[in-house]
Amino acid sequence: MGGPQMRMLSGFNHNIRFRGKVYHVQTEDGGKDNQQIITHAFQGGAILDSVRTSYADLLGQPNWQADLKDRMKAQHLEEIRRLMSGDIVPPEGDPGDR
Repeated sequence: MGGPQMRMLSGFNHNIRFRGKVYHVQTEDGGKDNQQIITHAFQGGAILDSVRTSYADLLGQPNWQADLKDRMKAQHLEEIRRLMSGDIVPPEGDPGDR
């Protein structure tokens, strides 16, 4: 891509103990070939939920990397909120804490 300098941004990772179980929420930048914010919620290594959001609309704008970091943080915090509100639940026979 000939436009803005593309470098993958570091993301966010949090372990959350909720209702006696440990969950992991991870948000990352897909990089120049996959311009998406990708967030996964895990329990025991199993993916419980995934959210992918394009950020192609930011490219070429002034301060696009700062705006991308803000979007990544917002998406990450929203996934944690959904987890803690019960919107994301392990399937029956979940793997438990590992």
